Amino acid sequence: MSNSIETLVCKIGGSIINGVNPSIIDDIKKLRAQGTKLILVHGGGDQVTEIAEKLGKKQRFVTSPEGIKSRYTDKETAEIFTMVMSGLLSKRIVQTLLANGINALSLSGLDGGLLTAERKQRLVVVDDRGRKIAIEGGYTGKITNVNVGLLSTLFSLSIVPVVSPVAVENRNWNLLNVDGDRACSHISGAMKADVSLFLTDTEGLILNNQLVRAMMTTEAKASLHLIGSGMDKKVIAAIEAVEMGTKRSIIASGLKENPIQNALAGVGTVISA
Repeated sequence: MSNSIETLVCKIGGSIINGVNPSIIDDIKKLRAQGTKLILVHGGGDQVTEIAEKLGKKQRFVTSPEGIKSRYTDKETAEIFTMVMSGLLSKRIVQTLLANGINALSLSGLDGGLLTAERKQRLVVVDDRGRKIAIEGGYTGKITNVNVGLLSTLFSLSIVPVVSPVAVENRNWNLLNVDGDRACSHISGAMKADVSLFLTDTEGLILNNQLVRAMMTTEAKASLHLIGSGMDKKVIAAIEAVEMGTKRSIIASGLKENPIQNALAGVGTVISA
């Protein structure tokens, strides 16, 4: 199946070694040998929280009326988020790839205007009593544009882009947290990728104690209220990617041997139009 893949956008956690099977390196080499254009988008929320707390900046998490939990990003948190994501984590991944003979370059969405976003002015969240309240939007954003030309230039130089989920505000140039899963879906959609792959710590989407092998986007949307915290974000991003032009999204385990090849072979949850 992987022979026909021209473009693949893969979301991994905050480390390419811890939390992802090291054999992902072999997968990346194999895909590149087949001519696949590969983009890695990484997360690292746990590491951001850990370092922020060490710096004395307590992290706040909010829940939307739909039950989606996310980090509340004020200006100081946005700066720590950028420091950790686009600094240490991104460079560690590039370091690992270079050490294995894979030419890579780390980019935040700020670099070259890769990801521009609109800052959310207000957020509707659920308070401790279960009431809906509106709060100031902070420094989180909704991606509005992806610089596809920049990614194409890197492909022409045989470079694997490693993208951290920090975008730049389209008017005031603020740093914005845009979430790794959503960065993956928007890049994938803009590139009209064959596959957007979300690697996680489970086999895929589990409903009624069973792995869901395949779903249409309409079925996935209808099932969102049944999906637990964390996985719901991935399913939403997977749906978005397909709706924006990706041929199919896959949610699969990053812990398995050869996680990318396994996912492409059908081990996981495939979401398509």
